[in-house]
Amino acid sequence: MSEKKYKLAVVGATGVVGRMVLKVLAEKNLPISEYAFFASSHSAGKEILFQGKTYLVRELTETSFNEGFDFAIFSAGGDTAKKYAPIAAAHGCVVVDNSSAFRMEKDVPLVVPEVNSEEILNHHGIIANPNCSTIQAVIPLKALDNKFGIKRVIYSTYQAVSGAGRLGIEDLENGAKGESPKKFAHPIYNNCLPHIDVFLKNGYTKEEEKMIKETRKILKKPDLKVTATCVRVPVMNSHSESINVEFEKPFTLDEIIQTLHDYPNVIVLNDVSKNEYPLATIANGHDEVYVGRIRRDESVENGLNLWVVADNIRKGAASNAVQIVERLIY
Repeated sequence: MSEKKYKLAVVGATGVVGRMVLKVLAEKNLPISEYAFFASSHSAGKEILFQGKTYLVRELTETSFNEGFDFAIFSAGGDTAKKYAPIAAAHGCVVVDNSSAFRMEKDVPLVVPEVNSEEILNHHGIIANPNCSTIQAVIPLKALDNKFGIKRVIYSTYQAVSGAGRLGIEDLENGAKGESPKKFAHPIYNNCLPHIDVFLKNGYTKEEEKMIKETRKILKKPDLKVTATCVRVPVMNSHSESINVEFEKPFTLDEIIQTLHDYPNVIVLNDVSKNEYPLATIANGHDEVYVGRIRRDESVENGLNLWVVADNIRKGAASNAVQIVERLIY
């Protein structure tokens, strides 16, 4: 165990993910002797109570990293990351970035510690945190790929409004009062919106493209056949996903269940006789990925259906980033 004390900066500390980063850091109690919290000029000057101490939120500037941080967790959006993460890295700070800015860069590791922790040490100053919906998917997929070899993946997601930040949460809350949306293109209250992020020329959304490309990179399968439909649903927190997988090798359901049960941070809830299966309300507040509704897809050879649920703000963003810092320390 490391005896050194480290300095850590949190960028975007006042946002939904940033505040969860602070919560997880407090729980982990890593050997960090000095913290600094940064945000935009709009949020600068606010106070944050962290581990019994009051911190003043500072405005992020080009000189913020001159004081020599060991690590920085960025949760402030792609434009901010593109501008400031290279500055931090140039000052010897290792950045873990929650945005999509660097995920597909060849020399930037895209890391889920349960899946490809070996990539953490291949960084050149910046490590990318994957998309929330990708993180929870690749953990059970990696477990199964190790044993049966994944041939094709079909994603259908049911994503909570917290994934769209504070404005997404407010759209659901205000929609219940009959107010018009400010974040989404249509009311999310009493609706499902098959539209997350912007539409691309091929008809997919950027969110769907993220899941496809990130899955290939994390699993180290550049030619893997993957498709996705991503849907925003009127749920406050925790994403749910229907994942259809086709394998190279045959399997029994008992083998599938045991493989998932044995994998780190996977919890199998799969007793339909007791109406036991993963729910958003069960995953909320936890770092584990919950898997259930495990059944054979009888329409193809070696096909399987899974229902996968996780807290998108915790494991899908904050906890994954803190786990990466933890691996860098220890």
